[in-house]
Amino acid sequence: MDRTTHLIITVLLAILLVAFGTAGYMLLEGWAMEDALYMTLITFSTVGYGEVHPVSQTGRYFTLVLIVLGASFFLYVIGNVVQFLVEGRIRLILGRRKLDKKIRLLNRHFIVCGYGRMGRAFCRYLTQKHHDFVVIEKNAERVPIMEEDGVLYIVGGATEESTLLKAGIERASNLITALGTDPENVFLVLLAKGINPDIYVVARASQNAIKKPLYAARADVVVSPFDIGARRMAHAILRPNVIRFLELAFADVTTDIHMEEATVSAGSRLVGVPLKDSGLRQTLDIIILSIVKPDGRLIFNPSAETRFDAGDTLIVVGKKESLARLEEMLHPGMAKTRR
Repeated sequence: MDRTTHLIITVLLAILLVAFGTAGYMLLEGWAMEDALYMTLITFSTVGYGEVHPVSQTGRYFTLVLIVLGASFFLYVIGNVVQFLVEGRIRLILGRRKLDKKIRLLNRHFIVCGYGRMGRAFCRYLTQKHHDFVVIEKNAERVPIMEEDGVLYIVGGATEESTLLKAGIERASNLITALGTDPENVFLVLLAKGINPDIYVVARASQNAIKKPLYAARADVVVSPFDIGARRMAHAILRPNVIRFLELAFADVTTDIHMEEATVSAGSRLVGVPLKDSGLRQTLDIIILSIVKPDGRLIFNPSAETRFDAGDTLIVVGKKESLARLEEMLHPGMAKTRR
């Protein structure tokens, strides 16, 4: 039974017992309702006050019954309170252990530090894309929100080494810093890179002046939401159709036009094949905007003679189904595993 049911039963039992005692004294002793109610309450509470009127032998037996019923009722209430406290604590412990076990099983996952507005929005995107991630949040008041969202989380300071280790930073592939202050983000980047030099760090900067310290701390990408917002507003006026296309490509839900990046694996049949012979445009109706070579060289609007190499990252635009088929072509082994 839930807490509401227990509360309703407790209130009803209390009313029934008081009504039973009051009615009993009125019938057996002929007392007025006020006196009978008073006698019932002091009997249940066992405070030890004297009887309001002399009680007959039958009335004494009835009083003994009320004492037993009252003691049983209070034991029932105390038992419910203890059960609620113990079960609540057990649920909390078991729930925490379950979360910790899931976190320990994560590998190549994301760590999101901070579950404010930006952190929560980012986690929703990761959930949509089916990526594994764990949240580090020091504000315990946000626990109910994380519970409601069904995310894996750790309550603690992200700038503490023990918390990062608990989140599996040695096994993580990406770290997103969305803490409240710039100094915290700088220190977090330094600490994270010190533990796992290979982790890819995306850091938030609330001021342009903090970008340089973040890059000095070896952040891979620094994002300023205020700069991005200002540019978005400017482009909405200067290039409205471009912005509309990009919004459609990144909407993920309201349209079937998507912009994605995909890496060519060594086992793909496209390795060594020129773009004109790949059939991507003809069979999948996919547009390749650019190819990023393993050495970082960017080939924008690749020509028909451009050949695919293992490790190339393709920036493509197409429908969701076409992009899924492209992923199977680029990673044939993974596709068979999923099936």
